[in-house]
Amino acid sequence: MMGFGGFGYGTGYGMGILGWVFQLVILVAVISVIVYLVRSFSNRNDTIRNKPDAKEIAAKRYAQGEITKEEYKHIRDNL
Repeated sequence: MMGFGGFGYGTGYGMGILGWVFQLVILVAVISVIVYLVRSFSNRNDTIRNKPDAKEIAAKRYAQGEITKEEYKHIRDNL
């Protein structure tokens, strides 16, 4: 007796090559989601780490002439 309607156990009749293709598509989709999540979390940490602090921002604004020397000193002393 072959079982399951004469197709045998795990031979894949009925699905054929499309069954393997479908499984491969699902596997690629799962791996893609995992890679996307890992990259999104790692990019989030990089942007937080590379964010300039307030003193750097004040120095840049002073260098560009947006604020005066007194304003720059005031900002720097308060930080």
